This record gives sequence, C-alpha cells and structure tokens, in this order.
Amino acid sequence: MKILVIGGGNMGFTYAEAMAKSNFLKAGDLMIVDRNEDKRERLAATGLFEVYDDIASCIPKADLVFLAVKPLHAADLMESMRPLVNTEQVFISIMAGVTLESLAMGLGTDKVVRAMPNLPALVGLGMTSFTAAAGVSRLELSTVEMLLNTTGRSIGLKSERAVDASTGISGSGPAYIFYFMESMIEAAQKMGFSSKDARLLVGQTFAGAIELINNYNLTPQDWIQRVASKGGTTQAALDSMEENNVKELIKEAAYAAFHRAAALGREFDHV
Repeated sequence: MKILVIGGGNMGFTYAEAMAKSNFLKAGDLMIVDRNEDKRERLAATGLFEVYDDIASCIPKADLVFLAVKPLHAADLMESMRPLVNTEQVFISIMAGVTLESLAMGLGTDKVVRAMPNLPALVGLGMTSFTAAAGVSRLELSTVEMLLNTTGRSIGLKSERAVDASTGISGSGPAYIFYFMESMIEAAQKMGFSSKDARLLVGQTFAGAIELINNYNLTPQDWIQRVASKGGTTQAALDSMEENNVKELIKEAAYAAFHRAAALGREFDHV
C-alpha cells in the first residue's frame, strides 16, 4: 500500500510521521508533497518519507491520499488533482469545512473520507472523527481507521452533521481546556505563585484528573462528589461556577463551534 500526504504543515507532518513510525507501512510506502522548498528540506531530513515538489509525479503512485492543506486552497488543489485521480484510490480530507459532496465533485470520485482531527495528535493522543461517502468499502474504511489511529484514537460517524458536532467537542475542545487552564494559572499567579509554579500546579492537576477519568469507571459527577464536601473549599468554588452559569456557557461555546463548522461547509459548497 502506497500512501501520499499532500501538505507538510503541522497536521500533515503529524499524520505522515505517525504512519511512518507505525508497524503498518514498510520503508518507501509513504510519500509527502509540499510546494515550499524549505519545508521539503526539513521533511527529507527526517528520512521517513519520499518527498516530492509536485502532485503530478506522486498521485498516480498512491493507493490512499491524505489532503492536509488549508481549506482556502482546497478548490485549486482538487482542480489540479482531478485529471490525475483513478477510481481505485481513496482520499482522506482533514480540511475543515470541506464536505464529502465538495470532495467528490472536486476530485471526480466517491471514494472520499472526511476527517476531523485535533491538536493532541501532535503527541499521539489525538481524537479524530470521520465519515465516508458510499463509494468507500468496509475494507477501505477499516484501513483508513487503522491509519488515523496512528495519531491516537478515532471514531467513525454516520453523518457529516455528527462530524460538525464533533468539531464543537473534540476538534475545538483542546482550546476550551487551554482557556480554563489559563484562567487557573492567572488565578494562581494572583495568589502569589510564580509563573513556573502556577503552570506546574495547574498542569499536573489536569493531568491527574484525566488519568482518574480514564482509569476508573466513574463519571465526572462521581468525582466531583468525591472531592467536594459540604461547606468546604471545593464546594465554594463549585457554587461560584453554578451561580455564574459556567456550565451552560461552556455548552453554548461548544454549540457555537458546531454551528460554525456547519456554516463553513455551506460556505465552501457555494464557492
């Protein structure tokens, strides 16, 4: 199986590197293409991929193609790719807002998959949601899932609406957590902690909480009840959050991301 990644930016490189270091591919099975010369030199220096400067020389060799460029370049890219596409190839897009319909029309094939990764893929802890057009077989979809899992975990969804919804949860979610962490770090510094100590206090607290969630069959509410005692410090903080409607505001933020993801798809379809 020969795989091509188009785009050597952060996410394209992340997937390419993870696949190259997995046990699924042999040496020489992975190609990556990028127009930027400096970027190509850095990619070649890793020794992990065959590096190309144009799609015409590598697309015909590929069985599976990852599209990892910015969405604003999607239309031009697909127009240049279309004459090179064959009906046996499978295409996986991680371009935000580019729908399956747009991919199928742009590439001239219905073997297309739309995936939504998130930033923790950079450290092998990503969460990728994906859905596929009818032309992708079960075996092909199984291969896609296996490759996506090289950067963490993935979840196959039945509709693009679900992928848009996942954008509001896992796709954009790391930023919500960073926002919450930033607030806690600022509070710690205001209490007198140094920047270094504040970061350690908050970072380790988040890391520990995640491990508890992942290693025990308890809900977040179960853990809240274990930490909070009536009249105690934790309950005082939780009461403040409830009084300020923090939970509903977080839900509204997630829905705002969801609705924007759906709107981006509609905007691209009309380009």
